[in-house]
Amino acid sequence: MTEPTADEAAAHAAKKAKIKAARDRIMEEKTGEKGLVIVLTGPGKGKSSSAFGMILRSLAHGFPCAVVQFVKGARYSGERDLITARFGDLCAFHTMGEGFTWETQDLARDRAAAGAAWDKAKDLIRDSRNRMVLLDEINIALRYDYLDLQEVVDFLAAEKPPMTHVVLTGRNARPELIAAADLVTEMTAVKHPFRAGIKAQPGVEF
Repeated sequence: MTEPTADEAAAHAAKKAKIKAARDRIMEEKTGEKGLVIVLTGPGKGKSSSAFGMILRSLAHGFPCAVVQFVKGARYSGERDLITARFGDLCAFHTMGEGFTWETQDLARDRAAAGAAWDKAKDLIRDSRNRMVLLDEINIALRYDYLDLQEVVDFLAAEKPPMTHVVLTGRNARPELIAAADLVTEMTAVKHPFRAGIKAQPGVEF
C-alpha cells in the first residue's frame, strides 16, 4: 500500500475524530451496572465456547464463579479439567447431565438429572459470592420440558442477586427466556467441518 497523501490523512483523522466524539457521548450515558441474564443460542457452534470464555474472563478478575452442565456427562472436556485443576478454589464445577438425549434414551432419567442440576443451579445462583453462574445446555432441558420454563424465568427474576450474571446456553432457547434476558446472542450456522466428515477434535469442540 502507498503512503496516504496529506489530504487523505487529514480527511481520515477528521472522520475518526467525529466517530470518537459520537462514541464518547454514547459511553457517557452508559453508567449502570447490573447482573445480566445472558442467553447464547442458535444452531451454530460457539455457544458453550463463548460462555466458558466469559467464565475465564471473570476468573481472571478474581471473581468466584460456578458451572452446572445439564447435558454433558462424564465425557472428557478440556474446559472442565482446566478449570477444576487451576481454578477449583474460585469456580465450582458440576457436570450433572448423563449425556445427550439420544444416548440415554431414558425420559425419566433425563428429567431426574435435569431436576437435580436445576436444584444445584439455584443454590449456586442464590449465593451472592458467585459473580457468574453458567448453566451449560440448560436450553436443551427446557426445550424438551425436562424443567418447568416458567419456574426458571420466575426464579431468575425474583431470586438472582442483583450483581450476579447468569449465562444460559444451548440451541432453541424458548421465547419466554429470550424475552426475560438482558443479552441474547444467536450463533448462526454458516459452515461446519462435521458436514465434510470431520469429527469433533480436542481444542475445538472439547
